[in-house]
Amino acid sequence: MAHQAKWAPFKRAAIVAVVTVAIAGLQFKAAAADDYPNRVVQLIVPFPPGGGVDTEGRVIAQKLSDALGQQVIVVNRPGAGSAIGVRDAAKAAPDGYTILMLVTGASLPANTGYDLQKDFAPIGLIASIPIVIMANPSVPVKSMSDIVALAKKQPGKMTVGTPPAPTLNYFGAEAFKGMSGADMTIVTYKGTGPLTTDLLGGHIQVAFNTLPPAIGNIKAGKLRAIAVAAPQRLAAIPDVPTTAEAGMPGLDIVQYYGLVAPAGTPPAIVARLNKELRKIVSSEDVKARIIADGGGPVASTPEEYAANIQREEGKWAALIKKLGLVVN
Repeated sequence: MAHQAKWAPFKRAAIVAVVTVAIAGLQFKAAAADDYPNRVVQLIVPFPPGGGVDTEGRVIAQKLSDALGQQVIVVNRPGAGSAIGVRDAAKAAPDGYTILMLVTGASLPANTGYDLQKDFAPIGLIASIPIVIMANPSVPVKSMSDIVALAKKQPGKMTVGTPPAPTLNYFGAEAFKGMSGADMTIVTYKGTGPLTTDLLGGHIQVAFNTLPPAIGNIKAGKLRAIAVAAPQRLAAIPDVPTTAEAGMPGLDIVQYYGLVAPAGTPPAIVARLNKELRKIVSSEDVKARIIADGGGPVASTPEEYAANIQREEGKWAALIKKLGLVVN
């Protein structure tokens, strides 16, 4: 008993020290959040410059810079179907100074090294962007049935360009092959920018692409839009049928763009970024820009975005399992 009494003051001192450090840590985080941002913020775009994600990312970065009073710079980190940039963002310090332009897909943790639902704090949605199936005009296809017929006539010879897994472009192309029985060769690119360049050059015949890097060439007749993989037609290309209208119901491939931060980012910083992002996405000029690029503006809370990620991952994980895809 005497021994315990002897050490009691030291134990009390230790407890007080731990509590003091904890309170100081909370106060430091609160102060950091109150002072946020006081330096440059990096927005990682996990695709090359010139593609649809990069285009939208730069608009958001400029608008956030104006709203936050600090520069938000785009950092392109392409590779492995966005996995390299997403993995880098997951490992960044959770202080709000590194955020990520995320395209919802399947994270496939065993292959990519990250888990979208565990490694990130959702900030908010920006837009829904459907995949558009398009072709080089030199290819004699004007419909989805034409693509299937030509592919079956020349097994393995038709080339279809997409960014690699884990993008929905890739999984959509695989789903199309599985649904139609068409034997096509998938050619992967680092992003939709280089994909569009090769489609224009005739190096590939068909592409599962997004509209932003291609819309000018579609309107100029240099590329042919075959179908929109979405429930509704797009205002930007109203004459192009949906995949359901084109005879392929169920082939809906809609990407969701949004901002996330590394898990553990202070809630006050996430809330601040969400507040500014919702204003940006709801502004008339940004809404018009997203619609012109073939998308739909989607402002959300962090909780709504978290539910969206969970829902979309579940949907595509089920398809990957059903098709028996193995992604390296």
